[in-house]
Amino acid sequence: MIKKQLIIANMLVNSITNICKALKLLPFIILFFPFFLHAQTKGSLVVVKDPLIDSVIAKLPSLNKTIGNNADDGLSGYRVQIYFGSNRQAAYNALSKYNAAFKENKAYITYSEPNFKVRVGDFRTHLEAEKLLNDLLPTFISLFIIPEKINLPKIDQQND
Repeated sequence: MIKKQLIIANMLVNSITNICKALKLLPFIILFFPFFLHAQTKGSLVVVKDPLIDSVIAKLPSLNKTIGNNADDGLSGYRVQIYFGSNRQAAYNALSKYNAAFKENKAYITYSEPNFKVRVGDFRTHLEAEKLLNDLLPTFISLFIIPEKINLPKIDQQND
């Protein structure tokens, strides 16, 4: 009788260890079992498209160059920055102060969050910008020469 109980106890321990081993693998079985349920079949894909699409794709780099140039018109040059700060009213005051005293160069105001920038002139060389900076020193406190894309100079149509 004791021998029978030992055999039953041994079978019970073996089945419990098998169940524990199975439970350790249970997360992997749950994760990977759905992949084995789907049949892996090879198929084919047919793409039907207009032949003009290929020609447009081939021309796309040249189209981007002609369209993109509109935003980048201008030369590399210099401007003098007369104001930089977050106060809008102070930026417009600096702009009007410049326009009242110096009318020979155009002034530009830009907003790059959170600051306003007032820059003046369209100079091709650093030396030209420096001349204006020296003229502006008595009027404005902090002045900087900034490299930037400048507007193209106006062409005199009468000389053609």
